[in-house]
Amino acid sequence: MTEVRHRGARDTEPPQLQPSEDKGSDSELKGEKDVGSDTETKVDSGVPKVAVPSDDTPEVLNKALSGLSSRWKNWWVRGILTLAMISFFFFIIYLGPMVLMMIVLCVQIKCFHEIITIGYSVYHSYHLPWFRTLSWYFLLCVNYFFYGETVTDYFFSLVQREEPLRILSKYHRFISFALYLTGFCMFVLSLVKKHYRLQFYMFGWTHVTLLIVVTQSHLIIHNLFEGMIWFIVPISCVICNDIMAYMFGFFFGRTPLIKLSPKKTWEGFIGGLFATIVFGIMFSYVMAGYRYFVCPVEFNNDSNRFQVDCEPSDLFQLQVYALPAILESFTGWTTVRLYPFQIHSIALSSFASIMGPFGGFFASGFKRAFKIKDFANTIPGHGGIMDRFDCQYLMATFVNVYIASFIRGPNPSKVIQQLLALRPDQQLSIFNSLKAHLTEKGLLPALGGAAA
Repeated sequence: MTEVRHRGARDTEPPQLQPSEDKGSDSELKGEKDVGSDTETKVDSGVPKVAVPSDDTPEVLNKALSGLSSRWKNWWVRGILTLAMISFFFFIIYLGPMVLMMIVLCVQIKCFHEIITIGYSVYHSYHLPWFRTLSWYFLLCVNYFFYGETVTDYFFSLVQREEPLRILSKYHRFISFALYLTGFCMFVLSLVKKHYRLQFYMFGWTHVTLLIVVTQSHLIIHNLFEGMIWFIVPISCVICNDIMAYMFGFFFGRTPLIKLSPKKTWEGFIGGLFATIVFGIMFSYVMAGYRYFVCPVEFNNDSNRFQVDCEPSDLFQLQVYALPAILESFTGWTTVRLYPFQIHSIALSSFASIMGPFGGFFASGFKRAFKIKDFANTIPGHGGIMDRFDCQYLMATFVNVYIASFIRGPNPSKVIQQLLALRPDQQLSIFNSLKAHLTEKGLLPALGGAAA
């Protein structure tokens, strides 16, 4: 049954509901009205009841921290698990780009599962068919499309060398559309009388989840191919901001920041901003000195494996910069040697600190709408995987747009790969056009001069 709740403006935590045994009714569907109100004192109709995750804190931690208050116990649990996750993150980096890509895919699937599970708790109560099956089918279709595009783009020589891959690459988009169309027809055939509205609601739920989770994870992998530094530094900035904002808020927080997330404070927000900018500049200086992190991830056709080796671009070469007069008066230095990437890191860390948290606020609003504390209880003290990656997906989009707008230039190797895939007559036509253009620019001798 739809539950009526009157909540005061001073509520700090969304109420958590126990699993509902009610199966729903047609009258409830007819009674749903999209009133739209900014206050929390009105009837919250149609809100699904989601099971409350149990406490999954390891028993050894519960015993060790049993004498502490709940506030300090949560602080220690979050701290210990945060250190464990950071250690695991650097271990994955050590294993190389392929393992990083697999981890991104695993995180994507887990985040999708957590969001769809919330929807399934509503959908299942009406005994309507195929929602979970179709959701995972659409996930498969979208991943096939995105990863197929990536394989065609970054493994062009390998694809052209293998006949089955070449055929799949040539008709990739048609196959992807055919797969999606099959799922679309399955959804139409699954429609049940008197429940159309709910089914279309869940159809939209699945597609929005795909947009938020799968598309962003695809962008993360694209960032990784530009060089692991474009993957590691943004993610590390978000992690640093999350930690430092929590620390500043825990010890100094007094002023609430936003109603959607009552525990967030202005002190934590501002402290996290400055700490993240400093961290980004220092961490970028360390990373920019290693080819392993700055070189694009490329596939070597001779060895059939990924390689990370190149001559670092100017972006990762130390440059001398003159300090502004204000900074010169404070430091006493007139110049400073920096990697140009460190200047870009200021933009990355600023976005991670100012706009990144809005991904968390969005997730907080989502959880309050469904009256749950966390997406899941995968990580004790932290909630689900989606609770940890809600800011990362927004950051991935920004980094991808930033690279395309300010960093990336034409890639000669990709141009050559595409030229080699053309017919001989097309290659000859392009050669003659390029030769005429270079001759006109004076970069090649004129035909008459060459003959003489």
